[in-house]
Amino acid sequence: MINMYQDIKGMAVQAKKAARTLVTLSTETKNNVLRRMAAGIDAKRDFIQSENAKDLAAGKEKGLSLSMLDRLELSDAVIASMMQGLSEVAALPDPVGEIEKMIKRPNGLMVGRMRIPLGVIGMIYESRPNVTVDAAALCLKAGNAIILRGGSEAINSNRALASVLQEVLKAEGIAAEAIQVIPVTDREAVDILLSQEEYIDLIIPRGGEGLIRFVSETSRIPVLKHYKGVCHIYVDSDADLDLATPVIINSKVQRPGVCNALEGLLVHKDIANEYLPGLAAELRKNDVILLGCERSAGITPDIVAAKDDDWGTEFLSLSLCVKIVEDMDEACSYIEEYGSQHTEIILSENHSKVQRFLNEVDASAVMVNTSTRFNDGGELGLGTEIGISTTKLHAYGPMGLEELTTRKFIVYGQGQVRT
Repeated sequence: MINMYQDIKGMAVQAKKAARTLVTLSTETKNNVLRRMAAGIDAKRDFIQSENAKDLAAGKEKGLSLSMLDRLELSDAVIASMMQGLSEVAALPDPVGEIEKMIKRPNGLMVGRMRIPLGVIGMIYESRPNVTVDAAALCLKAGNAIILRGGSEAINSNRALASVLQEVLKAEGIAAEAIQVIPVTDREAVDILLSQEEYIDLIIPRGGEGLIRFVSETSRIPVLKHYKGVCHIYVDSDADLDLATPVIINSKVQRPGVCNALEGLLVHKDIANEYLPGLAAELRKNDVILLGCERSAGITPDIVAAKDDDWGTEFLSLSLCVKIVEDMDEACSYIEEYGSQHTEIILSENHSKVQRFLNEVDASAVMVNTSTRFNDGGELGLGTEIGISTTKLHAYGPMGLEELTTRKFIVYGQGQVRT
Protein backbone atom coordinates (compact mmCIF):
# COMPACT_ATOMS: atom_id res chain seq x y z
CA MET A 1 0.00 0.00 0.00
CA ILE A 2 2.85 2.39 0.85
CA ASN A 3 4.50 1.77 -2.49
CA MET A 4 1.22 2.19 -4.35
CA TYR A 5 0.56 5.46 -2.55
CA GLN A 6 4.01 6.77 -3.40
CA ASP A 7 3.72 5.60 -7.02
CA ILE A 8 0.36 7.29 -7.61
CA LYS A 9 1.39 10.42 -5.75
CA GLY A 10 4.51 10.46 -7.94
CA MET A 11 2.30 10.25 -11.05
CA ALA A 12 0.28 13.21 -9.79
CA VAL A 13 3.40 15.25 -9.07
CA GLN A 14 4.77 14.55 -12.54
CA ALA A 15 1.41 15.38 -14.13
CA LYS A 16 1.44 18.75 -12.38
CA LYS A 17 4.91 19.47 -13.74
CA ALA A 18 3.89 18.36 -17.23
CA ALA A 19 0.78 20.57 -17.12
CA ARG A 20 2.96 23.66 -16.62
CA THR A 21 4.84 22.88 -19.84
CA LEU A 22 1.68 22.23 -21.86
CA VAL A 23 0.58 25.84 -21.36
CA THR A 24 3.51 26.96 -23.52
CA LEU A 25 2.68 24.74 -26.51
CA SER A 26 1.42 26.45 -29.64
CA THR A 27 -1.80 25.38 -31.30
CA GLU A 28 0.19 24.15 -34.29
CA THR A 29 2.36 21.95 -32.08
CA LYS A 30 -0.63 20.42 -30.31
CA ASN A 31 -2.39 19.75 -33.60
CA ASN A 32 0.69 18.11 -35.10
CA VAL A 33 1.04 15.90 -32.04
CA LEU A 34 -2.60 14.82 -32.25
CA ARG A 35 -2.25 13.91 -35.92
CA ARG A 36 0.93 11.95 -35.18
CA MET A 37 -0.87 10.12 -32.41
CA ALA A 38 -3.47 9.02 -34.96
CA ALA A 39 -0.67 7.76 -37.21
CA GLY A 40 1.00 6.05 -34.24
CA ILE A 41 -2.17 4.16 -33.36
CA ASP A 42 -2.43 3.00 -36.97
CA ALA A 43 1.21 1.91 -37.01
CA LYS A 44 0.89 0.03 -33.70
CA ARG A 45 -2.48 -1.50 -34.54
CA ASP A 46 -1.23 -5.11 -34.21
CA PHE A 47 0.33 -4.43 -30.81
CA ILE A 48 -2.80 -2.64 -29.54
CA GLN A 49 -5.12 -5.40 -30.73
CA SER A 50 -2.91 -8.15 -29.29
CA GLU A 51 -3.08 -6.47 -25.87
CA ASN A 52 -6.80 -5.97 -26.31
CA ALA A 53 -7.14 -9.69 -27.08
CA LYS A 54 -5.76 -10.44 -23.59
CA ASP A 55 -8.52 -8.34 -22.05
CA LEU A 56 -11.19 -9.95 -24.22
CA ALA A 57 -10.00 -13.44 -23.27
CA ALA A 58 -9.98 -12.54 -19.57
CA GLY A 59 -13.41 -10.96 -19.91
CA LYS A 60 -14.88 -14.07 -21.48
CA GLU A 61 -13.37 -16.18 -18.71
CA LYS A 62 -14.94 -13.87 -16.11
CA GLY A 63 -18.31 -14.17 -17.83
CA LEU A 64 -18.67 -10.58 -19.04
CA SER A 65 -21.85 -10.00 -21.04
CA LEU A 66 -21.77 -9.79 -24.81
CA SER A 67 -22.54 -6.06 -24.61
CA MET A 68 -19.61 -5.51 -22.24
CA LEU A 69 -17.29 -7.48 -24.49
CA ASP A 70 -18.50 -5.44 -27.45
CA ARG A 71 -17.62 -2.20 -25.63
CA LEU A 72 -14.24 -3.65 -24.72
CA GLU A 73 -13.19 -4.75 -28.22
CA LEU A 74 -10.76 -2.55 -30.16
CA SER A 75 -11.87 -3.65 -33.61
CA ASP A 76 -10.57 -2.05 -36.80
CA ALA A 77 -13.71 0.10 -36.82
CA VAL A 78 -13.09 1.32 -33.25
CA ILE A 79 -9.45 2.05 -34.03
CA ALA A 80 -10.52 3.99 -37.11
CA SER A 81 -12.95 5.94 -34.93
CA MET A 82 -10.19 6.77 -32.43
CA MET A 83 -7.94 7.98 -35.23
CA GLN A 84 -10.75 10.08 -36.66
CA GLY A 85 -11.42 11.52 -33.22
CA LEU A 86 -7.79 12.62 -32.87
CA SER A 87 -7.93 14.31 -36.27
CA GLU A 88 -11.23 16.00 -35.42
CA VAL A 89 -9.85 17.40 -32.16
CA ALA A 90 -6.81 18.70 -34.06
CA ALA A 91 -9.17 20.53 -36.42
CA LEU A 92 -11.12 22.23 -33.64
CA PRO A 93 -10.40 25.83 -32.59
CA ASP A 94 -7.98 26.08 -29.67
CA PRO A 95 -9.63 27.86 -26.73
CA VAL A 96 -6.40 28.35 -24.77
CA GLY A 97 -5.30 31.99 -24.78
CA GLU A 98 -8.62 33.39 -26.02
CA ILE A 99 -9.28 36.80 -24.49
CA GLU A 100 -12.87 37.72 -23.70
CA LYS A 101 -14.64 40.88 -22.59
CA MET A 102 -11.76 43.36 -22.65
CA ILE A 103 -13.19 46.56 -21.14
CA LYS A 104 -11.70 49.91 -20.17
CA ARG A 105 -12.28 51.00 -16.59
CA PRO A 106 -12.75 54.69 -15.63
CA ASN A 107 -9.17 54.77 -14.30
CA GLY A 108 -7.80 53.60 -17.64
CA LEU A 109 -7.16 49.95 -16.66
CA MET A 110 -7.91 47.46 -19.43
CA VAL A 111 -9.57 44.40 -17.88
CA GLY A 112 -10.21 41.14 -19.70
CA ARG A 113 -10.46 37.41 -19.25
CA MET A 114 -8.18 34.81 -20.79
CA ARG A 115 -8.99 31.13 -21.24
CA ILE A 116 -6.46 28.86 -19.56
CA PRO A 117 -6.20 25.10 -18.93
CA LEU A 118 -7.68 23.62 -15.77
CA GLY A 119 -4.36 21.92 -15.00
CA VAL A 120 -4.47 18.19 -14.18
CA ILE A 121 -7.53 16.03 -14.84
CA GLY A 122 -8.07 12.68 -13.15
CA MET A 123 -10.42 10.45 -15.12
CA ILE A 124 -12.01 7.27 -13.76
CA TYR A 125 -13.99 5.24 -16.26
CA GLU A 126 -15.27 1.77 -17.07
CA SER A 127 -15.06 -0.65 -19.95
CA ARG A 128 -14.49 1.30 -23.17
CA PRO A 129 -10.73 1.64 -23.81
CA ASN A 130 -11.34 4.13 -26.65
CA VAL A 131 -12.17 6.63 -23.88
CA THR A 132 -8.43 6.61 -23.10
CA VAL A 133 -7.65 8.19 -26.45
CA ASP A 134 -10.67 10.51 -26.59
CA ALA A 135 -9.97 11.94 -23.13
CA ALA A 136 -6.23 12.27 -23.73
CA ALA A 137 -6.82 14.10 -27.02
CA LEU A 138 -9.22 16.64 -25.54
CA CYS A 139 -7.05 17.27 -22.49
CA LEU A 140 -3.91 17.74 -24.57
CA LYS A 141 -5.60 20.22 -26.94
CA ALA A 142 -6.97 22.15 -23.94
CA GLY A 143 -3.51 22.18 -22.33
CA ASN A 144 -4.29 19.79 -19.47
CA ALA A 145 -2.33 16.80 -18.21
CA ILE A 146 -4.44 13.71 -17.52
CA ILE A 147 -4.19 10.67 -15.28
CA LEU A 148 -6.46 7.86 -16.47
CA ARG A 149 -7.81 5.02 -14.38
CA GLY A 150 -9.81 2.65 -16.53
CA GLY A 151 -11.65 -0.47 -15.49
CA SER A 152 -9.72 -3.61 -14.60
CA GLU A 153 -11.29 -5.39 -17.58
CA ALA A 154 -9.41 -3.06 -19.99
CA ILE A 155 -6.06 -2.74 -18.22
CA ASN A 156 -3.91 -4.19 -21.02
CA SER A 157 -5.71 -2.19 -23.71
CA ASN A 158 -5.43 1.08 -21.79
CA ARG A 159 -1.74 0.59 -21.03
CA ALA A 160 -1.04 -0.21 -24.68
CA LEU A 161 -2.88 2.87 -25.94
CA ALA A 162 -1.19 5.13 -23.40
CA SER A 163 2.25 3.79 -24.35
CA VAL A 164 1.64 4.68 -28.01
CA LEU A 165 0.50 8.20 -27.10
CA GLN A 166 3.47 8.67 -24.78
CA GLU A 167 5.90 7.60 -27.50
CA VAL A 168 4.62 10.43 -29.68
CA LEU A 169 4.94 12.94 -26.84
CA LYS A 170 8.53 11.90 -26.21
CA ALA A 171 9.37 12.09 -29.91
CA GLU A 172 8.02 15.63 -29.99
CA GLY A 173 9.97 16.71 -26.90
CA ILE A 174 6.85 16.92 -24.71
CA ALA A 175 6.70 15.43 -21.21
CA ALA A 176 5.28 11.92 -21.49
CA GLU A 177 3.73 12.41 -18.05
CA ALA A 178 1.10 14.64 -19.68
CA ILE A 179 -0.79 11.38 -20.39
CA GLN A 180 -0.59 8.62 -17.79
CA VAL A 181 -2.55 5.45 -17.07
CA ILE A 182 -2.55 4.02 -13.57
CA PRO A 183 -1.00 0.61 -14.27
CA VAL A 184 -2.69 -1.38 -11.48
CA THR A 185 -6.24 -2.65 -11.00
CA ASP A 186 -6.37 -2.46 -7.18
CA ARG A 187 -9.42 -0.58 -5.86
CA GLU A 188 -7.12 1.26 -3.43
CA ALA A 189 -5.57 3.03 -6.40
CA VAL A 190 -8.82 4.98 -6.91
CA ASP A 191 -8.90 6.05 -3.26
CA ILE A 192 -5.29 7.25 -3.49
CA LEU A 193 -5.95 9.14 -6.71
CA LEU A 194 -8.95 10.88 -5.15
CA SER A 195 -6.78 12.11 -2.26
CA GLN A 196 -4.27 14.02 -4.41
CA GLU A 197 -5.97 17.41 -4.11
CA GLU A 198 -2.63 19.20 -4.06
CA TYR A 199 -1.83 18.09 -7.60
CA ILE A 200 -5.10 17.23 -9.38
CA ASP A 201 -7.62 19.94 -10.25
CA LEU A 202 -10.68 18.00 -11.39
CA ILE A 203 -11.96 14.43 -11.30
CA ILE A 204 -14.22 13.19 -14.10
CA PRO A 205 -15.90 9.83 -13.47
CA ARG A 206 -17.52 8.17 -16.48
CA GLY A 207 -19.59 5.05 -15.99
CA GLY A 208 -22.53 3.76 -14.01
CA GLU A 209 -24.33 5.63 -11.26
CA GLY A 210 -22.66 3.49 -8.59
CA LEU A 211 -19.17 4.47 -9.74
CA ILE A 212 -20.03 8.16 -9.92
CA ARG A 213 -21.63 8.21 -6.48
CA PHE A 214 -18.63 6.41 -4.98
CA VAL A 215 -16.23 8.92 -6.53
CA SER A 216 -18.34 11.89 -5.45
CA GLU A 217 -18.54 10.66 -1.86
CA THR A 218 -14.84 9.74 -1.62
CA SER A 219 -13.01 12.48 -3.49
CA ARG A 220 -11.21 15.40 -1.89
CA ILE A 221 -11.00 16.94 -5.35
CA PRO A 222 -13.89 18.66 -7.19
CA VAL A 223 -15.88 16.09 -9.19
CA LEU A 224 -17.77 16.64 -12.41
CA LYS A 225 -20.94 14.60 -11.87
CA HIS A 226 -23.33 12.83 -14.18
CA TYR A 227 -25.30 10.32 -12.17
CA LYS A 228 -27.75 9.18 -14.83
CA GLY A 229 -29.73 10.19 -17.88
CA VAL A 230 -33.49 10.12 -17.28
CA CYS A 231 -34.59 12.00 -20.40
CA HIS A 232 -38.17 12.99 -21.23
CA ILE A 233 -40.24 14.11 -24.19
CA TYR A 234 -43.41 16.13 -23.59
CA VAL A 235 -45.89 15.88 -26.49
CA ASP A 236 -47.93 19.08 -26.26
CA SER A 237 -51.50 19.48 -27.46
CA ASP A 238 -50.11 21.69 -30.25
CA ALA A 239 -47.55 19.14 -31.43
CA ASP A 240 -47.15 18.10 -35.06
CA LEU A 241 -47.97 14.43 -34.53
CA ASP A 242 -46.50 13.34 -37.86
CA LEU A 243 -43.19 14.83 -36.70
CA ALA A 244 -43.54 13.48 -33.16
CA THR A 245 -43.56 9.75 -33.88
CA PRO A 246 -40.18 9.43 -35.67
CA VAL A 247 -38.60 11.74 -33.07
CA ILE A 248 -39.85 9.57 -30.21
CA ILE A 249 -38.80 6.34 -31.91
CA ASN A 250 -35.33 7.69 -32.65
CA SER A 251 -34.94 8.91 -29.07
CA LYS A 252 -35.84 5.51 -27.61
CA VAL A 253 -34.74 2.94 -30.17
CA GLN A 254 -31.56 4.09 -31.90
CA ARG A 255 -29.30 3.32 -28.91
CA PRO A 256 -31.39 2.50 -25.84
CA GLY A 257 -28.38 1.79 -23.63
CA VAL A 258 -26.91 5.31 -23.62
CA CYS A 259 -27.49 8.26 -21.31
CA ASN A 260 -29.28 10.42 -23.88
CA ALA A 261 -31.90 7.80 -24.74
CA LEU A 262 -35.55 8.53 -23.96
CA GLU A 263 -36.85 7.07 -20.69
CA GLY A 264 -40.10 8.96 -20.07
CA LEU A 265 -42.87 10.12 -22.43
CA LEU A 266 -45.44 12.71 -21.32
CA VAL A 267 -48.53 13.20 -23.49
CA HIS A 268 -51.08 16.02 -23.18
CA LYS A 269 -54.56 14.71 -22.31
CA ASP A 270 -56.21 16.45 -25.29
CA ILE A 271 -54.34 14.33 -27.84
CA ALA A 272 -53.82 11.11 -25.87
CA ASN A 273 -56.84 9.19 -27.18
CA GLU A 274 -56.07 10.14 -30.77
CA TYR A 275 -52.31 9.71 -30.65
CA LEU A 276 -51.28 7.02 -28.19
CA PRO A 277 -52.72 3.88 -29.89
CA GLY A 278 -50.85 4.50 -33.15
CA LEU A 279 -47.65 5.57 -31.41
CA ALA A 280 -47.76 2.54 -29.09
CA ALA A 281 -48.17 0.23 -32.06
CA GLU A 282 -45.14 1.76 -33.80
CA LEU A 283 -43.03 1.47 -30.66
CA ARG A 284 -44.06 -2.14 -30.15
CA LYS A 285 -42.90 -2.88 -33.72
CA ASN A 286 -39.48 -1.83 -32.43
CA ASP A 287 -39.77 -4.15 -29.39
CA VAL A 288 -40.30 -1.30 -26.94
CA ILE A 289 -42.00 -2.32 -23.67
CA LEU A 290 -44.44 0.43 -22.67
CA LEU A 291 -45.12 1.00 -18.96
CA GLY A 292 -47.87 3.54 -18.40
CA CYS A 293 -50.14 5.34 -16.00
CA GLU A 294 -53.67 4.03 -15.47
CA ARG A 295 -55.15 6.41 -18.05
CA SER A 296 -52.64 5.50 -20.78
CA ALA A 297 -52.97 1.77 -20.11
CA GLY A 298 -56.73 2.17 -20.50
CA ILE A 299 -56.34 3.65 -23.98
CA THR A 300 -54.35 0.85 -25.61
CA PRO A 301 -53.44 -2.74 -24.64
CA ASP A 302 -49.90 -2.07 -25.90
CA ILE A 303 -49.29 -0.18 -22.63
CA VAL A 304 -49.14 -2.11 -19.35
CA ALA A 305 -49.47 -0.59 -15.90
CA ALA A 306 -46.23 0.85 -14.52
CA LYS A 307 -45.02 0.06 -11.02
CA ASP A 308 -44.30 2.90 -8.60
CA ASP A 309 -40.53 2.47 -8.95
CA ASP A 310 -40.66 2.57 -12.77
CA TRP A 311 -41.17 6.34 -12.79
CA GLY A 312 -37.83 8.14 -13.04
CA THR A 313 -35.93 4.96 -13.86
CA GLU A 314 -32.99 4.99 -16.26
CA PHE A 315 -33.81 1.71 -17.97
CA LEU A 316 -30.95 1.73 -20.51
CA SER A 317 -33.06 -0.80 -22.42
CA LEU A 318 -36.17 -0.92 -24.60
CA SER A 319 -38.52 0.01 -21.77
CA LEU A 320 -40.33 3.33 -21.70
CA CYS A 321 -42.63 5.01 -19.16
CA VAL A 322 -45.71 6.79 -20.56
CA LYS A 323 -47.84 9.27 -18.62
CA ILE A 324 -50.81 11.39 -19.66
CA VAL A 325 -50.61 14.90 -18.18
CA GLU A 326 -53.24 17.60 -17.79
CA ASP A 327 -51.08 20.41 -19.19
CA MET A 328 -47.56 21.82 -19.37
CA ASP A 329 -47.62 22.64 -15.64
CA GLU A 330 -47.98 18.97 -14.80
CA ALA A 331 -45.35 18.00 -17.40
CA CYS A 332 -42.84 20.45 -15.93
CA SER A 333 -43.60 19.31 -12.38
CA TYR A 334 -43.11 15.68 -13.41
CA ILE A 335 -39.79 16.51 -15.06
CA GLU A 336 -38.66 18.41 -11.98
CA GLU A 337 -39.46 15.41 -9.78
CA TYR A 338 -38.20 12.57 -11.96
CA GLY A 339 -35.68 14.12 -14.38
CA SER A 340 -31.92 13.99 -13.93
CA GLN A 341 -31.09 17.38 -15.49
CA HIS A 342 -29.80 15.66 -18.61
CA THR A 343 -32.09 16.20 -21.64
CA GLU A 344 -35.69 17.40 -21.83
CA ILE A 345 -37.70 17.86 -25.04
CA ILE A 346 -40.95 19.58 -25.97
CA LEU A 347 -42.78 18.71 -29.17
CA SER A 348 -45.01 21.66 -30.00
CA GLU A 349 -45.79 24.19 -32.72
CA ASN A 350 -46.93 26.79 -30.17
CA HIS A 351 -44.19 29.42 -29.85
CA SER A 352 -45.22 30.75 -26.44
CA LYS A 353 -45.37 27.26 -24.95
CA VAL A 354 -42.00 26.40 -26.47
CA GLN A 355 -40.38 29.50 -25.01
CA ARG A 356 -41.90 28.84 -21.61
CA PHE A 357 -40.58 25.27 -21.65
CA LEU A 358 -37.09 26.47 -22.66
CA ASN A 359 -37.10 29.05 -19.87
CA GLU A 360 -38.55 26.98 -17.05
CA VAL A 361 -37.18 23.46 -17.49
CA ASP A 362 -33.81 22.86 -15.82
CA ALA A 363 -31.57 20.45 -17.74
CA SER A 364 -28.18 20.48 -19.39
CA ALA A 365 -29.98 20.51 -22.76
CA VAL A 366 -33.57 21.63 -23.37
CA MET A 367 -34.68 21.11 -26.96
CA VAL A 368 -37.64 21.66 -29.26
CA ASN A 369 -39.05 19.25 -31.87
CA THR A 370 -36.02 16.99 -32.04
CA SER A 371 -34.53 13.80 -30.59
CA THR A 372 -32.96 13.44 -27.16
CA ARG A 373 -30.06 11.74 -28.94
CA PHE A 374 -28.68 15.13 -30.00
CA ASN A 375 -27.37 15.92 -26.51
CA ASP A 376 -23.89 14.82 -27.51
CA GLY A 377 -20.70 16.80 -27.94
CA GLY A 378 -20.20 15.83 -31.55
CA GLU A 379 -23.80 16.55 -32.51
CA LEU A 380 -23.71 19.95 -30.79
CA GLY A 381 -20.51 21.01 -32.55
CA LEU A 382 -18.04 20.47 -29.71
CA GLY A 383 -16.16 17.60 -31.34
CA THR A 384 -15.26 14.62 -29.17
CA GLU A 385 -16.59 15.10 -25.65
CA ILE A 386 -15.10 13.95 -22.37
CA GLY A 387 -18.49 13.49 -20.73
CA ILE A 388 -21.80 15.18 -19.96
CA SER A 389 -22.16 17.17 -16.76
CA THR A 390 -25.57 17.30 -15.12
CA THR A 391 -24.37 19.67 -12.42
CA LYS A 392 -23.73 23.36 -13.02
CA LEU A 393 -20.23 23.82 -11.63
CA HIS A 394 -18.20 24.39 -13.59
CA ALA A 395 -19.86 23.08 -16.77
CA TYR A 396 -23.40 22.01 -17.71
CA GLY A 397 -23.95 19.56 -20.55
CA PRO A 398 -21.43 17.98 -22.92
CA MET A 399 -17.84 18.87 -22.08
CA GLY A 400 -15.68 19.72 -25.05
CA LEU A 401 -12.51 21.76 -25.29
CA GLU A 402 -13.87 25.01 -23.88
CA GLU A 403 -15.32 23.18 -20.88
CA LEU A 404 -11.85 21.80 -20.12
CA THR A 405 -10.58 25.34 -19.57
CA THR A 406 -11.31 28.11 -17.11
CA ARG A 407 -10.79 31.87 -17.26
CA LYS A 408 -8.41 34.16 -15.43
CA PHE A 409 -8.52 37.94 -15.27
CA ILE A 410 -5.82 39.83 -17.14
CA VAL A 411 -5.25 43.52 -16.52
CA TYR A 412 -3.21 46.07 -18.52
CA GLY A 413 -2.19 49.17 -16.61
CA GLN A 414 -0.08 52.28 -17.11
CA GLY A 415 1.04 52.95 -13.58
CA GLN A 416 -2.38 53.26 -11.97
CA VAL A 417 -2.49 52.95 -8.17
CA ARG A 418 -5.54 52.40 -6.02
CA THR A 419 -6.68 55.27 -3.85
